[in-house]
Amino acid sequence: MSKRSAADDQTEGQAYTKVSGNAARRDDAAIDEMGEFEDAWEDEIESDGEAADADADADADADGGADGMDVDKVMPAIEESEEKPPEAQAFIPGTHVLGKDEVLEPDDTVYIMRHSMNVSWPCLSFDVLRDNLGNERQRYPAVAYIVAGTQADKASKNELSVYKMSSLYRTQKRGDDSDSDGEDNEDDLDEDPVLEYRSVPHDGGVNRVRAQPLPPSSGLPLVSQPYYAATWAETGKVHIWDIRPLIESLDTPGYSSDKARTGKPTFTINSHGYTEGFAMDWASSGGANPSALRLLTGDIHSKIYLTTTTPSGFNPLSQPFTSHTSSVEDIQWSPSEPTVFASCSADCSVQIWDVRTRGRQSATGIDHAHESDVNVISWNRSTAYLMLSGGDEGGIKVWDLRSVKKRGPSVEVSSPVAAFAWHSAPITSIEWHPTDDSVFVASGADDQVTLWDLGVEQDDEETGATMNVTPDGDREVPPQLLFIHQGQKDVKEVHWHPQIPGTVISTALDGFNIFKTISV
Repeated sequence: MSKRSAADDQTEGQAYTKVSGNAARRDDAAIDEMGEFEDAWEDEIESDGEAADADADADADADGGADGMDVDKVMPAIEESEEKPPEAQAFIPGTHVLGKDEVLEPDDTVYIMRHSMNVSWPCLSFDVLRDNLGNERQRYPAVAYIVAGTQADKASKNELSVYKMSSLYRTQKRGDDSDSDGEDNEDDLDEDPVLEYRSVPHDGGVNRVRAQPLPPSSGLPLVSQPYYAATWAETGKVHIWDIRPLIESLDTPGYSSDKARTGKPTFTINSHGYTEGFAMDWASSGGANPSALRLLTGDIHSKIYLTTTTPSGFNPLSQPFTSHTSSVEDIQWSPSEPTVFASCSADCSVQIWDVRTRGRQSATGIDHAHESDVNVISWNRSTAYLMLSGGDEGGIKVWDLRSVKKRGPSVEVSSPVAAFAWHSAPITSIEWHPTDDSVFVASGADDQVTLWDLGVEQDDEETGATMNVTPDGDREVPPQLLFIHQGQKDVKEVHWHPQIPGTVISTALDGFNIFKTISV
């Protein structure tokens, strides 16, 4: 992002900038100061008679001339100012501060694609939906589907919505014609994105929404088969919805979904009573067979419940997992062990569980993972022993789970393999790249979305994780920090799109952003 003065935009639609108010005064001064000219050919001085005739001719010209023709008056040229406009500067949070009349403006030369979309009510949680458009997509305009839940001003106004983002063209790079061959490229048309949606009423605000995971090799289920999304409601209920007909109605004109199928939840989990929560994650089923699905939900009273599926439907288990002592903030199933999951809590810990363990107690964990609440975690899908955590203090830590010891009489404090203190406010979301095991994205309450690559090595011998400070008092940018995306207010969640490499979607109080940078 770059910063520039807001006054630069105050030309009120004129094609050219206004001339400054002192321009006319400069012209008058130029006329008065012309004075007498030397005769370059050293002609004799005119006689009094000639001078009188010249004065008469001048008077005639002033009256419009002998034949009534107007004579144009030649004005001196206005000198162009040699003062150059101020150059845009890269805005670095924590180092630069916006002035009173300054605004952030995106540098589109570092984006391959960037679009913003507003919605009626804030959607503070969403999940990316798989589609039948193929994997590893590189062509533009792109299309993306997401499911999101609202946080309206009244409980009765909330909805669960499936959005279709289309006409996602490449970002136009101002002043850069190096790739232009004189012909219009369909990928580079300058058009606004299109946001369509289908909604169903939802009782209460949606704290979190997660879609049923589908394996990369499979496409969207047939319209006759369910595609589930779960919502954590502020009422303390967890609802499971079949959103497959909503997707079909976006893609097939004239399609009418069965209200009995979509108008109400397929199943509601009442295990938490009236206690609301945020933590939720589906188990990867390895197929679209709903009988293999499992759903974990954690509430603010430290309890985690497991819901399984049978051929007859969903089956909530009554006994909770109870090792946490405060609100459960996030849950992640292990990508390599189907019975293992991790959770983080406001008790500053990260716990590792096995659903087969009797007593529903965690066997291993990191008791002092952060100095404050641990808000989010992410399990690396490619390298299963790596885990990310984000804390309320703004810190990001990388853990090697192979070094985490089992609980015993003496608890050893584990150390992260890397830690970063770049964000200045709580980390609100964090997620590993779906295929690159060294890249991740994070968002914070400081209005930043950051892209990182752990594969970038330090130039010096420092292996430490803390932020360094320059002699001038400015924070040094860690080499692993690839990109800072800004422009949204109060960013709540970020996710990679699994079928469009390098594409990130974020949600905040002011709507959705979808972008792809030159860095990833």
